[in-house]
Amino acid sequence: MTELQQHLDALLAQAIGQAAAVGAPVSSHICSQVRINGRAKTRFGCCRASGRGYVIEVSAALCAARDQAILQVLAHEVLHTCPGCANHGPTWKGWAARMNRAYGYRIQTTDTHQALGLADQRPVRYLVVCSRCGQRLPRMKRSPLVDHPERYRCRCGGRLFLAQGLPPGPHP
Repeated sequence: MTELQQHLDALLAQAIGQAAAVGAPVSSHICSQVRINGRAKTRFGCCRASGRGYVIEVSAALCAARDQAILQVLAHEVLHTCPGCANHGPTWKGWAARMNRAYGYRIQTTDTHQALGLADQRPVRYLVVCSRCGQRLPRMKRSPLVDHPERYRCRCGGRLFLAQGLPPGPHP
């Protein structure tokens, strides 16, 4: 077992202990070994139901983050093992809020490379920009936002446009 694997497993045990300490009914059937996913580019962690238990996986990119960020992602995934928390519904959000208050985390439904202190090295194929505030929305994959930015608005209320990617004209 590598030093990194041992470190991740120890952080998982810590995240499980923290969740239990705030009263979260975490499963007692969580695999004690964290899986590292070398292919994941857009997510940092995953909790998979496996047989009668759960397996928690993190992206290889997350392993470069500071321990607090890794713990936050592991805690997020551990909370998915609680009854009624397979999704990011109200029950899951309630437990996440308790973890945030108790341990200074910022557990939310999704996270960004920047928030976790990581460099985002994913290739940007499309760039949507706000005409009012200049907010840049990089996208790796084609989506309704990329195909029709005119249908969406920025948080500031500005109109969005595609600055990089598809040529102008109709798109399916």
